[in-house]
Amino acid sequence: MPKSYYVICVDNAGYPASLERRKIYQVMLDEQAQQHGMLRVIDESGEDCLYPANYFLSIKLPQPVRQALALAA
Repeated sequence: MPKSYYVICVDNAGYPASLERRKIYQVMLDEQAQQHGMLRVIDESGEDCLYPANYFLSIKLPQPVRQALALAA
């Protein structure tokens, strides 16, 4: 199982400086956060922070896109 995956932000209410709607974000696996309806997301600050899981939709990216995102980080 991967240690991270990607999501797209569909809501940024309360976090306009940290999240951009329609932007792709990397999620770090955090089972405890997920049990509380949260995701550990690498946000605009470059840090991993907890946000409501319902602010995001999981997306499946082709391998070349995942590699390009990893290199850009």
